Amino acid sequence: MNLTSATQIKSILARHRIHPKKRLGQNFLIDANVLGKLLDASGISAQTRVLEIGPGMGVVTRELAQRAEKVTCIEIDSDMEPVLRETLDGLPNAEVVIDDFLKVDLDKFIGERGGGSWTVVANLPYYITTPIITKLIDSKQRFRSIVLMTQKEVASRLKAAAASADYGSITVFVQYHCAVNSIARVSRNVFYPVPDVDSELIELAVRPEPAVTVEDEQLYFSIVRAAFGKRRKTLLNALSSSADLGWDRQRAESVLQAAGIDNSRRGETLSLHEFASICTAGLGLV
Repeated sequence: MNLTSATQIKSILARHRIHPKKRLGQNFLIDANVLGKLLDASGISAQTRVLEIGPGMGVVTRELAQRAEKVTCIEIDSDMEPVLRETLDGLPNAEVVIDDFLKVDLDKFIGERGGGSWTVVANLPYYITTPIITKLIDSKQRFRSIVLMTQKEVASRLKAAAASADYGSITVFVQYHCAVNSIARVSRNVFYPVPDVDSELIELAVRPEPAVTVEDEQLYFSIVRAAFGKRRKTLLNALSSSADLGWDRQRAESVLQAAGIDNSRRGETLSLHEFASICTAGLGLV
């Protein structure tokens, strides 16, 4: 069964009377070269347990199951269940769960399957990319690596440097917890149906320790959200107007001064380390 063949993909879909759902971001990979890059990037072996989000027709799932100890995939579209039964036939280590990933209790889900450290593989639709990444990172102790196919613009935001146009609060959040590695740019033409945008294959390698040391992660990310919440405002104005932080102008000014940060700068110019300095100064002035 060659699932990287557009002809075979169309034939299977037609046989099951299924039309790809644009609202679910159903664009199926039909390029063996890109599939190979994804498999290599995942670094899986016969001892690896894989969690796949959105298997679609099982194009990637089939190959993962032939390399890994176990592949458990979560698919939101119940219409795809009979297709997956067909394409994954003969692969007893491939498990299909029909559910909404965002509603799954990951700790319980993985615990019921023996726990341990898993690798995540996912082709993420644009409209829920950030919630899925956030959920995965919130359970990062469960994962060794997260390999994602995502819209090119999203990948640019995740790997952005401070002071660039793509740099934002999701950048800081992801880079705090993971090293972001670009694997390959992926043309829209290697999917069926052809999406409106190009993609990028990236790896989020979970850091054993966060990128910077802070005593209070909640405060750190409150500062980050406040700094990016009103991008046109200076840091002083952004931090002093944040309901989450609850700092008045005098306190915000004192914290920035203690951190050695010019209060006229804007949030998008700050590195992860500079946000940590503000956090440390804020705790020191309690």
